[in-house]
Amino acid sequence: MLDIEFIRQHSKEVKKAASQKQMDPAVVDKVLDLDKKRRDLIFQVDQWREKRNEASQTRNIKAGKKIKQTLKQLEPRLKELEKEYYQAMLTIPNIPHSGAPIGQNEKDNVEVEKWGEKPHFDFEPQSHIELGKKLDLLDLERGVKTAGFRGYYLKNAAAQLHFAVLLYAWQKIIAHGFTPMVPPTILREFALVGSGHFPFGREDVYQIANPGKLAGGKAIEERSFLAGTAEPSLLAYFADQVLSEKDLPIKVCGWTPCYRSEAGSYGKDTKGLYRIHEFAKVEQVVLCRADEKVSNQWLEKMRKYSQEILEDLKLPYRVIEICTGDMGAGKRKMYDIETWMPSRHAYSETHSDSSLTDWQTRRLNIQYKNKAGEKVYAYALNNTIIASPRILIPILENYQQKDGSIKVPEVLKSLVGKEVIRPKK
Repeated sequence: MLDIEFIRQHSKEVKKAASQKQMDPAVVDKVLDLDKKRRDLIFQVDQWREKRNEASQTRNIKAGKKIKQTLKQLEPRLKELEKEYYQAMLTIPNIPHSGAPIGQNEKDNVEVEKWGEKPHFDFEPQSHIELGKKLDLLDLERGVKTAGFRGYYLKNAAAQLHFAVLLYAWQKIIAHGFTPMVPPTILREFALVGSGHFPFGREDVYQIANPGKLAGGKAIEERSFLAGTAEPSLLAYFADQVLSEKDLPIKVCGWTPCYRSEAGSYGKDTKGLYRIHEFAKVEQVVLCRADEKVSNQWLEKMRKYSQEILEDLKLPYRVIEICTGDMGAGKRKMYDIETWMPSRHAYSETHSDSSLTDWQTRRLNIQYKNKAGEKVYAYALNNTIIASPRILIPILENYQQKDGSIKVPEVLKSLVGKEVIRPKK
């Protein structure tokens, strides 16, 4: 969410940002129109309330009744207008960074860094699906039978690898000074509105049909949702708080199960573990001073944490700076890290690193007091440390051997308990 005063004074810039993000710039005109109507009505209501106070002080009962009837009509209208205005404000995008690539979709993203050598096999390499079946690591058929489309079972060493890589990344980011948290994954709507996943990504979020009952036995009427990442709950932890500048940056990381309906990616990546409905992820969130230089430093630093883990795993990757049309409404600047996946003959996304300045913190009312004692909205950033089982695709495929076995990455051997994954005899 942007400051309404900024929108009033920089409407052309906000419209340009909307166009660059493949959004209708008319949303800006709608907000400004509702804002004017809202301010006019607030002025009217305030005037009538003053008259009500005067009538009360002079004990003018007749005038008081007339004023009461007028307010009875105006106040509900103001309430509805405020609601409509707020919903419109939620659709206003953040302004992309001046250096962000201008483009329409992923084809316009820009490679900024590359690391590692792609493996050169002297045999016909197999996909993670083929390897998973032959080594009894993966069962997609029974996964679909049990869970439906995109269901899966991880088995044996794949299940061990799954937890090993998550634990390795978890310990790594804690060593970098991040506070570990296991946050809730059943969320109230305000957390997803606050993070910006609503209204834009609502179709990819699961809503709970039976949210349960209160202590007294009454059914819970408030809607609940399953989180697709720890980001909303980590941010919501600080909602409505006024922090102290001396405590910034606040650095937290969460390890959670994640759920995504993937309705927005219908027909894409329907085979294997690349795009699935449930997975696990270690996510990091930073709240820092409202200073773009500081925010950009954290964006780069957080990206390096993820790159460090991929380099520890010796997985080839590249870093992509995301263009305006592909970065999402709330992003100021964004990188993806894509890891080499032989079966896809491509680098494919495994990590995402984003700066959103105060776009989320305004929605969640996360402020801090600066040295002058003024309240300022903090800047927020988030980054994927690791997500599994997607990361298992490059691990299994890049580490496969000619005899059909798979080497375990050096840094995971002690956690997995073996050096090589071999076919069962």
